[in-house]
Amino acid sequence: MSKTETTSTTTTSNEPEKFNVSTSRGYQLKGTQGVHNIATGTVEYENKKPQFKTKEEEREHALEHMAGAFRVFGRRGYTEGSAGHISIRDPVDPTTFWINPLGKHFSLMKKSDLVHCNEHGEILPDGNTECVINTAGLKIHSQLHKARPDVNAAAHCHSVYGKAWSSFGLELDMLNQDACTFYKKHSVYKDFGGVVLEEEEGQKLAAALGDNKAVILQNHGLLTVGETIDEAAYLFTLLERTCEIQLLVEQTGLPKKIIGEEEAYYTYFNTSDPETLYTEFQPDYQMELKLTNSEFLQ
Repeated sequence: MSKTETTSTTTTSNEPEKFNVSTSRGYQLKGTQGVHNIATGTVEYENKKPQFKTKEEEREHALEHMAGAFRVFGRRGYTEGSAGHISIRDPVDPTTFWINPLGKHFSLMKKSDLVHCNEHGEILPDGNTECVINTAGLKIHSQLHKARPDVNAAAHCHSVYGKAWSSFGLELDMLNQDACTFYKKHSVYKDFGGVVLEEEEGQKLAAALGDNKAVILQNHGLLTVGETIDEAAYLFTLLERTCEIQLLVEQTGLPKKIIGEEEAYYTYFNTSDPETLYTEFQPDYQMELKLTNSEFLQ
């Protein structure tokens, strides 16, 4: 790693400290988080997180967006054989979750391909039953959903830059505005125990995540979580790109300028809440609808 000009921010699993004063530039924190902090206009922003009349309606929306997330991941090249999985907690029965079938390419995924199962891996009849699921996916996602009631979705892939950066076993520096989304809200799981086939490994991984938005799995890859599938998927694309940028910066060997604590938190506060992160995924989702003629909704 190259020398830095200032001390790099150390991220932890704790909620970022709340600043009660303005930043050094005089910027004031607004009272609440939400998309209203980034959207200005006389009409309601069309990408706002929707409200649902029933849990069944919420499930339908979640499954459509889950299938769309796989298409986005496929187009971005996050596939690696049969590795990689996304899950969502079922809104109707929160003790169960939906996950992708083993061996289905992300770019071919449809809503009808998604599998409904319980924490024991028993496949339920209202999803795709003509398939098997990834054992590692089951061990990881069942423990994540159990440990974090606020987490409704989780995404894990063996993406190129995530795997590369994970080999250092380091958290990311706050090098740019986008990285601040993870300010003090990402961690590193340093205890690589091989492919995750045991329940205990899933429990350790969930503990390493803590109350963060993301965890870098040393010698493995990336994992992100969210209140919605949209949040978890956007965070994954952002974390992968942030790893790429960090690797590019490290290659130069030049001294790095790290964003200050107050500025990093100011940016985090105004851009990283569940509502805003939901909206950030919608352009990619809408692009997949256009490019595939909505094929993945079937």
